[in-house]
Amino acid sequence: MSHVLAAVAWPYANGPRHIGHVSGFGVPSDVFARYMRMAGHDVLMVSGTDEHGTPIQVQADADGVTPRELADRYNRVIVEDLHGLGLSYDLFTRTTTRNHYAVVQELFEGMYRNGYIVPKTTMGAISPSTGRTLPDRYIEGTCPICGYDSARGDQCDNCGNQLDPIDLIDPKSRINGETPKFVETEHFFLDLPALADVLRQWLDTREGWRPNVLRFSRNLLDDLQPRAITRDLEWGVPIPLDGWRDRPDKRIYVWFDAVIGYLSASIEWARRTGDPEAWRKWWSADGEGKDARSYYFMGKDNIVFHSVIWPALLSGYSGEGSRDGEPGELGQLNLPTEVVSSEYLTMEGRKFSSSRKVVIYVRDFLERYDADALRYFIAAAGPESNDTDFTWAEFLRRNNDELVAGWGNLVNRCVSMAAKNFGAIPPVDPAGLTEADEALLAVARAGFTTVGDLIGRHRQKQAIGEAMKVVAEANKYLSEQAPWKLKDEADKPRMGTILHVALQVVSDANTLLTPFLPHSAQRVHELLGGTGVHAPMPVIEQVDDLDGGPAYPVLTGDYTVGARWESVPVEAGRPLAAPKPVFRKLDPSIVDEELARLAG
Repeated sequence: MSHVLAAVAWPYANGPRHIGHVSGFGVPSDVFARYMRMAGHDVLMVSGTDEHGTPIQVQADADGVTPRELADRYNRVIVEDLHGLGLSYDLFTRTTTRNHYAVVQELFEGMYRNGYIVPKTTMGAISPSTGRTLPDRYIEGTCPICGYDSARGDQCDNCGNQLDPIDLIDPKSRINGETPKFVETEHFFLDLPALADVLRQWLDTREGWRPNVLRFSRNLLDDLQPRAITRDLEWGVPIPLDGWRDRPDKRIYVWFDAVIGYLSASIEWARRTGDPEAWRKWWSADGEGKDARSYYFMGKDNIVFHSVIWPALLSGYSGEGSRDGEPGELGQLNLPTEVVSSEYLTMEGRKFSSSRKVVIYVRDFLERYDADALRYFIAAAGPESNDTDFTWAEFLRRNNDELVAGWGNLVNRCVSMAAKNFGAIPPVDPAGLTEADEALLAVARAGFTTVGDLIGRHRQKQAIGEAMKVVAEANKYLSEQAPWKLKDEADKPRMGTILHVALQVVSDANTLLTPFLPHSAQRVHELLGGTGVHAPMPVIEQVDDLDGGPAYPVLTGDYTVGARWESVPVEAGRPLAAPKPVFRKLDPSIVDEELARLAG
């Protein structure tokens, strides 16, 4: 057993999340975490809502509410949506807890003491009409490096380079279109060049990463510049230095505090378990966590923050850059084992856009369709290593042809025949198994190695494809053996053997599919006469802030129960009842209905 951290990107709490978001951070991380738990590892899966920064402030002003009120609203929406998808977080929290503030400030102070955070006077953008600061991401213009005409002031999404707003060609405010005015302002900068060598050495040791992620990350090291980590804002974590901590106009910038959430959420989880030091099993590079592994899940627009910025923060706090230094009170901290980035999911050939109504929110999807239908689409056809297009026609086809006609039909046929003819799982004929019986059982058993290895290496498309091959082989076996033709009493032992073998493979295939389809896996377990929890689910709990702040909802759960990653013999004589369908067959009319909704 090993300790495995599943660190999941923090959804931004300025609105509900759409299915493109959860295809990048949500479902892939949950499939991985569920598998690793089933395989016997001690998994800690953490995240929360990212609630600071200017977009929250701007939207709150527009809605006539405070930033906290806006964050509260969407924190609850997101918690409920992720719960509906069955994402098995040990703790899904938020960045507005006092615990998070304290951990962010500790890392800031530690890096400042070690010399990796330095003050610097720079040119900041303000709105000429309001006098308020314009954050980098709210300024757009032409990238001076690649010429992309929609580059943001903090980063060009086309070439991936870090930028400053003043470097943009023809910069404009995204809020009102005006040309910003640049004035001198003092801020603190992360000295990335002083950490470039340690980052390069670390990246050179990475194995098994998706090639595009590693290549992109290495390219970023060629031109690292100091990066501002404070902003002229009212909404965010205060700067923990004398002369700064009480200033109402300066805050730690959101991208710095959000990535530290992985650590602060782990610490909060440990405090809530009654063992405040338990987080160290996943984080302490110089202690009991030195052999732990950590996997970070996100969309490709977040690679830079996880493969460069976050490792830089961890290294600087641990005193491992060119200026050396000493670890802070949290000790030397583990760098990511792997950054698992997904590409983009588009919708009907277009980019997701809430403003242009090219979107379907998770909540709306779950009101009309089953969670496992979406999980299946994302796992089987999602943007794992290439941009992928979600179409309603393809969603319908995969649901009806693969889930319903393939997997659901297999379960239904096997259970209904056994229930009708035996009332229970039938025994194996004392005459023994045929070559065909043995061959099918061997295919199912081999799936545990094949599928498990692929999930462990973040090849989820291949993994679910291999699991569905077991389903296809079982359907082929049933068609060839045709137990329904064995109607004579003398043939009943052979019918029982065929159905016993088929039900064993149904049980094995259900285990193989459990990380992907936990809701239906529980139903199949029960159809096979099983009791208890097969696929544990998260729960929403309203909790008090550990340090006196406002209460808030979290996602958590008990995942020590449930199926293990192994073949468990089905028990002859276990009663079976006539089954209910595992999946809903969808009417083809949904395609036109959904396209009409999309058209507005």
